[in-house]
Amino acid sequence: MPKVVRTVIWTNFQQTHFDKIYMSNRFRALLTITFVSFLGFGSKLQAQLVNIESKRMHTDSIRFVLNSDLLFNYTDNNGDYILQIGANSSVQFKSKDLKNIYFLVGNVNLIRSKKEDFQNSWFTHARFNRKLSELLRAEVFLQSQNNQKLTIMKRNLIGVGLRFKFVATNTTSAYFGNSYMYELESIGSPEQRFYNHRNSSYLSINRTFANLNLDITGTLYFQPLYRNFANHRILSQFKAQVPLTKRISLTALYNYSIIKFDSSFEDDYASNLSFGFTLNI
Repeated sequence: MPKVVRTVIWTNFQQTHFDKIYMSNRFRALLTITFVSFLGFGSKLQAQLVNIESKRMHTDSIRFVLNSDLLFNYTDNNGDYILQIGANSSVQFKSKDLKNIYFLVGNVNLIRSKKEDFQNSWFTHARFNRKLSELLRAEVFLQSQNNQKLTIMKRNLIGVGLRFKFVATNTTSAYFGNSYMYELESIGSPEQRFYNHRNSSYLSINRTFANLNLDITGTLYFQPLYRNFANHRILSQFKAQVPLTKRISLTALYNYSIIKFDSSFEDDYASNLSFGFTLNI
């Protein structure tokens, strides 16, 4: 008898590159059964662009916040198995005077069969935010990510910039940020390394609808190379969140990203729609 063991706290519906991967008829059937069984639970493409704005926590005077998502899925049909593990965590800590914010984000995603990994990636981001005035903040950040299935397999970067709050009401907040980033990227096989100086700018708008108990955030990123604006990245994201309890929220995310290269590498496009639950501590 086939056995199915699953614990799920995250659901994804997305466009992937599975059509480029050779699969036997047996494994293709197993994958279809698994996808139908879980109504799309499973595959998650770790994007080369990450929207840090969607992970920020607007907590006023609350000094410590932890958000976490977890997915575990194991399916075994007559010896053919699929193992999926996904974990996302965000931690934020504020100083006593609330002027300094320390922020850490991390995630791990694994989709494995006995023959190969369809995804094996991780990501970490650490950020320090200093309040200079009611409208202006300074930021310093570090980031590292690894995904062998994407054109850019590894990326490490350090950045510094400013963040402006140009709308601040009880229901709406809007930010514009601009940063300098120094990147080390590893691309292709055999591995090629690139050392880049890149600009990163973003616009983020958050709106709370108290009568609907709904929170919506929209974000747009643009990240060109200083020496060549044709080499750039664009990420847009729409996020909606509805609290179910004091600790658990229902979340929907839509991402669309474009990565343009100025070389022989093919441009990357990604689209991702996700639904899930977020734990707030």
